[in-house]
Amino acid sequence: MNWQTLKTEQQGNVTLLTLSRPEAMNALNTKLYSELNEFLDLLVEQGTCKTLVITGDGKSFVAGADISEMSGMSGEQGSAFSKIGQDTFDRFQNLPFPVIAAINGFALGGGLELAMACDFRFASNKAKFGQPELNLGLIPGYAGTQRLSRLTGLGNALWLILTCDMISADEALRIGLVQKVTEPEQLLDLTLAMAEKIAVNGSLAALKAKRVIRDGFNMPFNEASLLEQKEFGSLFNESSTQEGMKAFLEKRKPTW
Repeated sequence: MNWQTLKTEQQGNVTLLTLSRPEAMNALNTKLYSELNEFLDLLVEQGTCKTLVITGDGKSFVAGADISEMSGMSGEQGSAFSKIGQDTFDRFQNLPFPVIAAINGFALGGGLELAMACDFRFASNKAKFGQPELNLGLIPGYAGTQRLSRLTGLGNALWLILTCDMISADEALRIGLVQKVTEPEQLLDLTLAMAEKIAVNGSLAALKAKRVIRDGFNMPFNEASLLEQKEFGSLFNESSTQEGMKAFLEKRKPTW
């Protein structure tokens, strides 16, 4: 499809999604949300994506929500703008395959909230992170108050949101906000290579693992363990699992 704010590319088993409003540092606006949801509809309908990588065009991942669109909104309109962001990011989080953010520059406000909706995050060592909404007299509106505390702990979430401090990639790594930091020119290659590894490493099992981890996170431990037990057992009925164990015993790589 001919997107105005997105670029897409298929690289092996990996779908690469680039948010592309470089003139606005890829700021999130209604048009971008509309196209993101069209893209997600298409991706789910096709049913062929095994891993998804999200990055930004130019010097930013996403520098935040589009303040020029937000200014002048009423309370009702602001709530609706929050809802469309939350609903869209929830869709990314709940996709039935792994989603990785390749954070190439600024990930601020809504940009960081989008990155946190991904399963994990790799970053350029020049990337910057923050939740600066209090500088506008606002709070994070795309579930940032919830995802940040779950990823980094309550104290770090309170610190970043209440101070509006912008932190480096190394600091983001230290507090668990990102999983890897690399040179800018290596970021996309590293992320795509990891995405490809996941895609071919027992892809059905990867999807089950994502579901159990995410669904079990907010369950009591015993309930989550039972969910794991159920999904573990269900994989024995799959040909891919039989192939994986057979290949191990035969000392060869599995043919998924």
